[in-house]
Amino acid sequence: MRKIYNIEVRVGENLEKSLKQLKKKVEREGVIRDMKRQVYYEPETQKKRKRMMRAIKNNYIKNLEGMLK
Repeated sequence: MRKIYNIEVRVGENLEKSLKQLKKKVEREGVIRDMKRQVYYEPETQKKRKRMMRAIKNNYIKNLEGMLK
């Protein structure tokens, strides 16, 4: 799944402005995040463990907020 990004740069236009536009587009689309995920292989057990730890943490925070109210 490849995406092509086009940014038009006119003669005499600020190149740095165009570069900023490209960076914003790439960031909005999540290209960098996806690339970082694909850089290394993570076993399914590790993914599951991370999800579980995140769920435990979020649940703990929600319980604390409920107790403080």
